[in-house]
Amino acid sequence: MAYTINKTDGTAITTITDGTSDNTTTLQLFGKSFSGFGEGLNENLVKLLENSASTSAPTAPLKGELWMDTTTNQLKVYDGTSFKPTGGAKSSSSTPTNASAGDLWHDTTNDQLYVYTGSAFLLVGPVYTSGQQLSGWKIETLTSSGGNKVVSSMYAGNTRVAILSLATFTPSVTQTGFASIKAGITLNSTLGAVFEGSSTQAATLDTSDTTNASSPGETLQGGANFLRSNAADTTTGALTIDTDSGIIVGDAQELTVTVTSNNVTVAQTSQDKDLKFTVNDGGVTKTPLQLTGADGGVDITGDVTITGNLTISGSYDKSSVDVSTYTDTFIEVNSGQASDVDGGLIVEQASGVEARIFWDTSEQYWAAGKTGALNQVITIADATDDGGANHSKVLKASSAGGLTMDSVTLVAVGDPITSSTSATEKKLATISQVQKSLKLWGGSTISDDSSNSIAGNRYVETSAPSSGQGSNGDLWFVREA
Repeated sequence: MAYTINKTDGTAITTITDGTSDNTTTLQLFGKSFSGFGEGLNENLVKLLENSASTSAPTAPLKGELWMDTTTNQLKVYDGTSFKPTGGAKSSSSTPTNASAGDLWHDTTNDQLYVYTGSAFLLVGPVYTSGQQLSGWKIETLTSSGGNKVVSSMYAGNTRVAILSLATFTPSVTQTGFASIKAGITLNSTLGAVFEGSSTQAATLDTSDTTNASSPGETLQGGANFLRSNAADTTTGALTIDTDSGIIVGDAQELTVTVTSNNVTVAQTSQDKDLKFTVNDGGVTKTPLQLTGADGGVDITGDVTITGNLTISGSYDKSSVDVSTYTDTFIEVNSGQASDVDGGLIVEQASGVEARIFWDTSEQYWAAGKTGALNQVITIADATDDGGANHSKVLKASSAGGLTMDSVTLVAVGDPITSSTSATEKKLATISQVQKSLKLWGGSTISDDSSNSIAGNRYVETSAPSSGQGSNGDLWFVREA
């Protein structure tokens, strides 16, 4: 009589005739009076014990059948379509295949746990890999004199970067970088950590000072106490810029104030542009001082008062025609010179010829004149009243009014008087010219033999005339013998 083999739900899966065996399923099924069924039956029991452990799945599985996959070392169950893991955590370095929703996978490479959602594995934790070390938020309890405090610590690469706390307190046990923990977020002081980035908006910003409730006695500065960077603002406190980079002003950064080796530099950085200092003089803006960029000069407008010495290493150029006045008793030239040099006054002329009066160091006297025609300026000490003994000196009258000369040669002399109307000649006349003029004036005959025997109009004798000598209208000159 043939056997009809049914599944648990009553569905027949095969019919086995007498004396035969059936391989419709993973197990070998035997008909009535099958010879040698003992070996096959024992093998079936072994398969059940090991859940058909093999590297390949059973070829004729039934829904619900178990199979031990020796490749992945997973126990799998046949769902009517394929073998799926039976559940539990799977440790491997690669993502499991044929996972079912809810399956766990331990990633042995990164020491992280994943859960299968039905479509993909989702990381459960930790959020960092074993190579990245502790990174992210960690809930911790820190002791303090005021009791234990629960905080959230932010780690990066196993280093605590910040602590988020509800209250301000000082830990009883030293926490590196956190001597004191403030309400809010406290950054690790050893890292020089700062908040970077920008805030697009804030719900509120206090404009007045408030008291920190978490830290009695501490004043929180209101927003009104901070200077704006995008508009004009005012501060009542001192403004300290603690950097040698100093101050930069202007849309093109034209003005800078910097420090180098404790030396302060005020610079106009635009090429050929000026640095001006202006004042309000009775409502009028004036520029008393200007540093000119085009020529590197200093222009000063207005009166200048100097208390102390004025030292000029270059030349002094006064282009105005005004008269300069000095109240000093002396004006000193060439002060502090290591060697003697000429010095004095120069008057510039439009023709280019200079008029000078100066001390000639090489000659040791004052000289004056124009370029190329300079002469000594004579002083009283340079003159003498004895022209005989001092031929090279300038003559002056003696105290008695006399003037001593060995000889005099007159070069600039006049011409003889030729008529009674000759009155235009202004040069000095010699004695002979005067004598000749007298001859021409009174006649051509002159008696000079003391005999007065020659009748004539003029007489030049060594003695005065006697009675009977001469005629009316005659001239008589007495000369020394």
